[in-house]
Amino acid sequence: MKNGFINIVLKIQKDYPKNLYPFFQINLKLFLVSINPLDVFLWTLRRNEKDVVKLYNTLSPVMQLATGGSMLNFGYWNNENSDPISAQKNLCSYFAKMAELETAKTIIDVGSGLSAPAIFWRNHFENLSIHCVNINYSQLLYSGTQKNIEFVNSSSTKLPFSKNSVDRVLVLESAQHFKPFSEFISESKRVLSDSGLLVLAIPVTVNTSSISKLGILKFTWSSEHYSLEKIRHMITFGGFTISEEKLIGSSVYDPLADYYLQKRNQLKESILQKYSPYVETLLFKSIQKMKKASKEKIIDYALLKCQL
Repeated sequence: MKNGFINIVLKIQKDYPKNLYPFFQINLKLFLVSINPLDVFLWTLRRNEKDVVKLYNTLSPVMQLATGGSMLNFGYWNNENSDPISAQKNLCSYFAKMAELETAKTIIDVGSGLSAPAIFWRNHFENLSIHCVNINYSQLLYSGTQKNIEFVNSSSTKLPFSKNSVDRVLVLESAQHFKPFSEFISESKRVLSDSGLLVLAIPVTVNTSSISKLGILKFTWSSEHYSLEKIRHMITFGGFTISEEKLIGSSVYDPLADYYLQKRNQLKESILQKYSPYVETLLFKSIQKMKKASKEKIIDYALLKCQL
C-alpha cells in the first residue's frame, strides 16, 4: 500500500505543474521506497529485459537524487565540467560531435532513458528528427510530449524501422544491457543508410579475465560486463568498421567517484529521504570499487564510431 501511494504521488508530481496540485504536495520524507535486497540481487543476476526495467524503475531516482538532473549517464569530467550535470552535458556534447549530428536528419536513440540526452541534442540541432527507443515504457512517459521527438516502446533487438531509413543509431550508455548484442548490431545495420553511423558510449571490462576481479561490481554493476575486445569483435563481425575509438574511463569513473566521496554527507541526506540506509551504503561501496577498478584498468569507458 505504501509503495502504491508513493507511485501515485510521484505520478501527480510528474504529470502536473506545481501550481495545479497544491493540495497534493506531501512531505515525502515520511515515506521510504521499500526495496527487497533479494529482488535487486536477482534482477542484477538474471538481467533479462523485465529485470533491467524493474532495476531502473527502482534505482534510477538514486541517480537523480545524486546528480540533481534527469540524465542517467556517468558524465565526461574535466576542470570545466566538475559537477554531475555539467559532466553529463559534456558527454552528450562530445558524443554529438563524434556522431556528426550537425549533418544528420533522422536518428534513433536506443535505450534513451528519461530522454534528457535526446532533448539536449534536439535543442542544439533543431532540424533533427529523433526517435527515442526504450523497452521501459514508464521512462518514455517521463518527459511528456516533445517537439521533433517520437517515443517508441521497443527492444534494441527489434527496431521498428524500415531498411535504410535513418542516418544515425546512437547508444549512449545503454548497450551494456543489450542481449544478444549481435542482434542489435544486425538491426542497426538494417535500418541505417549506407552513409549512416552507429555511435556507442559503453562501459566495458578491459579483458575477459577482468570479470573475476570486479568484486562487488559483478552484482551492483547491472550490465552484461562485455569486454572491449568482445564489443569490437561483434561490431566488426556484424559488418561495421570502427572508424574512431576513444577510451575515457579515467575521465568518467575516477572524478565521478571523487565527487560522490567529497559530497557524500550531503548526497546521503538526499538519498535517505527516499531510500533505506543499506541502499546508500551499497552505492558507496560500489563507487569505491568502481574507482579502484578503473585505476587498475579492470574497467574502461569506450566511445566508438562505426561505419558500414
